[in-house]
Amino acid sequence: MTPAYENLLNKLKQLPGLGYRSAERIAMHLLVEKTEHLDELLKSLEAARSAVGRCKACGNIAEEEVCSICADTRRDFSKICVVEHVPDLMAIERSSAWKGHYHVLHGKLSPIHGVGPEQLNFESLCERIKQGEVEEFVLALSNDIEGQATCHYIQEELLAHTTIKATRIGFGLPSGGGVTYADSVTLRSALDARRDYQ
Repeated sequence: MTPAYENLLNKLKQLPGLGYRSAERIAMHLLVEKTEHLDELLKSLEAARSAVGRCKACGNIAEEEVCSICADTRRDFSKICVVEHVPDLMAIERSSAWKGHYHVLHGKLSPIHGVGPEQLNFESLCERIKQGEVEEFVLALSNDIEGQATCHYIQEELLAHTTIKATRIGFGLPSGGGVTYADSVTLRSALDARRDYQ
């Protein structure tokens, strides 16, 4: 193959969720099969690059200073759901289960990978804490060592001298899932998150 094609393939493979085969299909689709889509894609990428940024309040994607969620006065600003990435926020929004605000960290603490507090979106989180309007942080971070460490950091370092309540989303068996095939971490989380049955 040509050097230009190989370069494109390598760049596509760097995108999250794309392996060699997916990158190859996309490259062939754009360069050979549907070349008219390439110009449209380039225009869309350029327009998004110049228009889309981070919300200064929560870190969500936005085309203004604040995102549409932060600008929505009908939402409960006293409750903030803390998530790792924007796709996590989008997944919760699709569920229609949350009517409060969000805060996107853009990752989680991971000393092994060189990710400390200064690499994450903690500065604007501290600003929100200082404003004194937040009553509860719901920590919707992943159920792994890094997620636990990030939750611990938020509670011990950021909320230690406040009256803000910190809660954690429940983890457990998926709807329709059985005990037999669940891994030990999932079962432990399911048992820890148990509640009264009536």
